[in-house]
Amino acid sequence: MGVPASTFREGDVYIDFPYEEVMFHYEKKTGKLFRKAYGSPAEDEIPHNLKIYADARSTGEQTTAEVYRQPPGPPMRCLQRVSLRKS
Repeated sequence: MGVPASTFREGDVYIDFPYEEVMFHYEKKTGKLFRKAYGSPAEDEIPHNLKIYADARSTGEQTTAEVYRQPPGPPMRCLQRVSLRKS
């Protein structure tokens, strides 16, 4: 699926990368990039040139801030992914 480059000009971007069980958050205002592992409430700032981030951009799925910030757990994440596909 992937996330087009144009999306990053519009505002903050959230990417779900289930293959590696991580999510990413690009903060447009600061240009910073954050990674959060499934099952962890904490996020850490990462450089933009990590291979895992490049993989997530090309094969991950865009998600919402709500899903990114919610307590970890597959049921809501799966439901949100289904609702994003329908729209």
